[in-house]
Amino acid sequence: MPDMQTVTVAPLADDATAQAGNALMMANPYRPWPARITSITQLTETEKLFEFRLVDERIRNAFHHAPGQFVEVSIFGVGEAPISISSSPSKGGFIELCVRRAGEFTQRLHEMQCGEIVGIRGPYGRPFPYEDMKGHDILLVAGGLGIAPLRSLINNIHDERSEFGNVTIIYGSKNPSEVMFRDQFEMWRHRKDFNLILTVDTPDDTWDGEVGLVTAPFATLDVNAENTFGAVCGPPVMYRFVVEEMRKKGISYDHIYMSFERHMKCGMGKCGHCQIGHQYCCIDGPVFNYWEAKNIQGSM
Repeated sequence: MPDMQTVTVAPLADDATAQAGNALMMANPYRPWPARITSITQLTETEKLFEFRLVDERIRNAFHHAPGQFVEVSIFGVGEAPISISSSPSKGGFIELCVRRAGEFTQRLHEMQCGEIVGIRGPYGRPFPYEDMKGHDILLVAGGLGIAPLRSLINNIHDERSEFGNVTIIYGSKNPSEVMFRDQFEMWRHRKDFNLILTVDTPDDTWDGEVGLVTAPFATLDVNAENTFGAVCGPPVMYRFVVEEMRKKGISYDHIYMSFERHMKCGMGKCGHCQIGHQYCCIDGPVFNYWEAKNIQGSM
C-alpha cells in the first residue's frame, strides 16, 4: 500500500453558500483561495497525490470542475503553478492533484504536510467533452504523468459507468517503479466492464503486464471506430504515434482528444506562455481534438 497521511474535515454546506462563493470567485478571478492539505499519498519516488479542501465554505461549495481542467496552486512566498485535476467531479468538497517533484515549486510542495495551507484558484481550461462521450465506447491512452488528468475522466466514467459502452485504458511507463495509482489499477483490472492494459518499456522480475510502448497493444485491439471516442495524454513525443494508431483503427479526427497540459502558466491567457500559433492553451484548451491540434502551428 502507498504511504498516506490524512486529516479529518467537516461536511459540505448548502446551495445558498455555493451561490455566495460564486459571487466571490467572479469578483476577483486572480485571487487564490486558501486550501488545506487533507491527504498525501506517495505514488512513486517522484510523484505524490495531494488531496485539498478549500477552507472557505462558500468557495468550497461553489467549486466545480470537469475532467481535463486544471487549477493554479500557490505556495505563499514561493510561487504558483498550473496542475491538472486528478479527481472526479463527483468527489465533492475535495480536489486531488498528482504532483511530480521537478523544480523549486514542486519540491516545496512535496515537503509540505497534512494540515498546511496553499492557495488555489480556478478551475480553468476547456475539458474533455464528457457529455458528448456518453453512449460511446471510450479508448484512453496515457503515458507517465499523463495518467493524472485522465484519471479525472476515468473516475467520472466509473461513477456513471452505465452511461458508456466499452472502456479501454492503456497506460505505459518506463519501468514498474514509475507506475502510478497501483491500487486503483488493481481495482480496474478486476472489473469486467473495464479493459485495462498496463505496459512498461523495461520490466523487472515482479512485472506481470505487457512489455513495450503504449502503441503495442493496438495490434490486437478490437475497436468499433464509428462509436469510439479516444483521449490521449502523456509526453509530447507520444501523441503523434498514438494518434496514428487510433486513425488506423478508423477513429475520426474529431473523436480523438488530447491534453496539452504541459504548456500552461497563468491559466487566463494573459502571460502568453502557452500560446501555440493563434491559440492559448489555457483558455482554448488544454483539451483539443486532433483536427484542432493538427491545425495549430507548432502543436504536433
